[in-house]
Amino acid sequence: MSPEERDDKLHQLEVCKHAGEQAYDDLYEKAYSTSAITAYYSEAKESFYTAISLARELGLADEVEALDKRLAHIKSVFRSQFG
Repeated sequence: MSPEERDDKLHQLEVCKHAGEQAYDDLYEKAYSTSAITAYYSEAKESFYTAISLARELGLADEVEALDKRLAHIKSVFRSQFG
């Protein structure tokens, strides 16, 4: 992977992390229906799954672990409050 490709993937990783956190925040701040809650939760999960995949591809083991833990936390909180 070229340095430019790596930089692009690192940028994508940050974008996905931010999108996941924003969707998680929106779940509580903007969702007023069951379908909206489910959509924001799904968006958060997909963003984190993509970020985890990018971190693995980049060989960022600590980042993969941190993202896995964050995603597990989000799932746990969601299930306890909405499941």
